[in-house]
Amino acid sequence: MVAIAEPVGLYTRSEMMVISASRALRDGDVVFVGVGLPNLACNLAKRLHAPSLQMVYEAGIFDANPERQALSIGDPCLVAGASCVTSISEIFLLYLQRGLIDVGFLGGAQIDRYGNLNTTVIGDYSHPAVRFPGSGGACDIATLAKRVFIIGRQSRRSFVGRVDFVTSPGYLPGGGRPKGAPGAGPQLVVTDLGVYSFRDSGEMIVTSLHPDVTAEEVCNKTGWEIEVPVDVSTTLLPTTEELRILREDLDPNCHYLKGEQKP
Repeated sequence: MVAIAEPVGLYTRSEMMVISASRALRDGDVVFVGVGLPNLACNLAKRLHAPSLQMVYEAGIFDANPERQALSIGDPCLVAGASCVTSISEIFLLYLQRGLIDVGFLGGAQIDRYGNLNTTVIGDYSHPAVRFPGSGGACDIATLAKRVFIIGRQSRRSFVGRVDFVTSPGYLPGGGRPKGAPGAGPQLVVTDLGVYSFRDSGEMIVTSLHPDVTAEEVCNKTGWEIEVPVDVSTTLLPTTEELRILREDLDPNCHYLKGEQKP
């Protein structure tokens, strides 16, 4: 359980999103981290309530302890202070495939009602409107990590009824996981509007709305008829210390948390 100190009133939706994701991480978790928002969430958790959290990076770094925010998965700052520096193949073979990763943090251009992610194409695969970088290690993480957390900003373009391409599988229609996937799949989705979990059927449901967000806004920015419980919880406000660490230590130049009005 994360202890929440005195809340503060002024924050941005992106800050609320990162803080909410951070609070979901447990002390001792081994987390496969990407750059950007997952990196902020993991470093915030490690500095506040999860000091034994171990961050793993695709470039071959285990238990990173960077003094500054990494700009890429190969940033030299991740090497200094790390417990182990190895190869990409060994990170995937000896840690991920052996079942040693507790949480895999993912994002994507599209996510659907079953937690499937698309980072491949928008439109027809052979003649796409947009082509993205593809999977990288995301598909491996989605199938092999014990739990998957997804983070990203929410709109009807990103929250779709069905992804154009399943790059990283969540739950197949009907609630099942892909055959042979040992990981439990998506457990949590955090956006700038709220926090989401999944039913036994594999379908996404709203767990909490951020303080300045209405159920109507969530429905308007979701590409399917998502269920918002009548008694849905409100996400706890950020604390002064959470915001201080984000703004002063982790992202002082606003590379990732930029350009938003405070609610």
